[in-house]
Amino acid sequence: MNAFLFVGQGSQYVGMGKSLLEANPEFNYLYDISSEILGKNMKDICFNSEDVELSKTVNSQPAIMLTSLLCFEVAKKNGITFDAVAGHSLGEYASMVASGILSLEDGFKVIKARAEAMDKANGGLMYAILKATVEDIIKVCNDTEGYVVPVNYNSPVQTVIAGEDVAVLKAVETLTSMKARCVKLNVSSAFHSDIMKPCAEEFYNSIKNIEFKNPTIKFYSNLLGKELTDFSDMPSLLKEHMISPVLFTKELNSMANDGFDTFIELGSGKVLTGLVKKTLKTATALNIEDISTLETTCQALAK
Repeated sequence: MNAFLFVGQGSQYVGMGKSLLEANPEFNYLYDISSEILGKNMKDICFNSEDVELSKTVNSQPAIMLTSLLCFEVAKKNGITFDAVAGHSLGEYASMVASGILSLEDGFKVIKARAEAMDKANGGLMYAILKATVEDIIKVCNDTEGYVVPVNYNSPVQTVIAGEDVAVLKAVETLTSMKARCVKLNVSSAFHSDIMKPCAEEFYNSIKNIEFKNPTIKFYSNLLGKELTDFSDMPSLLKEHMISPVLFTKELNSMANDGFDTFIELGSGKVLTGLVKKTLKTATALNIEDISTLETTCQALAK
């Protein structure tokens, strides 16, 4: 069975989606609708902006979601079927649109509110930790004075930590002495940690009256690390999602246990494809971000 995966923040690059849109101009409406709701020219931001401008949270989040939804529509146009969706952090919002939880218009209203709230976050660091066990990383965080916690369980060999600057740097120093590889992430704050609580409250107040529906297919959750079945209070769940760890490794394993063996990443880059390969050794991992990867994926699925 096929599952669509939607990419998260940090995957953006100038020109993402351009070749797919040029080859599939009927999907220009995605850019028109998002531009109207965001109040800015999203095609110009995706295709012509400078890296520093595109990387701003208020631009990168809607731009990544927009590109992911373009890839989604192109995938469907080419006959690729799917039985579930999941996303990494930001990617869950594209998956909500893809599964029918949110309309396209409401999806962009929600991501606008999220990006604007998170853009106000200040302070905190995030580091990706490689070549260290999850158990060791948790122990180091617990033993470090100050606030530092694991926030992204990305794969068995990659965990992201976040928190207060001093505490994070102390934990990094300890992990480096244990031969771990520590890579600083280029983000404006400590996402998915308690530092985001004021942003999460603002976000909740902005979306509490948005209509969320039940999905038409299986929807897997970062917050639970498994399929979400209760959609009765999505604003509260999304508020919690902003300050809680991303349980992506657990989520992938849950999907595999439910019979999913082919994972197709939609959007800029192929980070999630790599995480699938590191987590599920026997799964098929593919991605669609441009004409070349579309052709490769279609050929692989046709075999």
